[in-house]
Amino acid sequence: MSIDLHSQYDKIYRYCYIRVRNREKAEDITQETFLRFLEKPQYHNQNKDLQYLYTIAKNLCIDEYRRKNTEELPEELPDSSCNEEIILESVALSTALEKLSAEDREIILLRYVNEEPVGVISRLYNISRFALNRRIRKILEFLRNEFEREDF
Repeated sequence: MSIDLHSQYDKIYRYCYIRVRNREKAEDITQETFLRFLEKPQYHNQNKDLQYLYTIAKNLCIDEYRRKNTEELPEELPDSSCNEEIILESVALSTALEKLSAEDREIILLRYVNEEPVGVISRLYNISRFALNRRIRKILEFLRNEFEREDF
């Protein structure tokens, strides 16, 4: 195996958590990802272990999204002691991210949340590092413009 699975667990968990936005489901999906990865040893010697892990996690998150039922809103309002500015920025960021394509959102997640190197992401999407850097700059410029439009 070309990667250390222990060091990748947190990254795969964060990836799943951001996609499903539920701690328990993200933990379940992460565990299932590693179980499926370990069940298929024929893929381990192709030097694409990390790409294979992300592909499994992505597919499991998609499956979870498809089976997701509508959730009821909580009866109690959240505690208002939270900092209003942080909440507004979080909402603005979420809104801006929702305007991105699913693939662009995933690229930003992999690069800045999971801190994956550009080389790994470029191999995952089968594009050159140069093209990926250009795409990331374009996405970040779009997000900056969205924040400026919202006066943040």
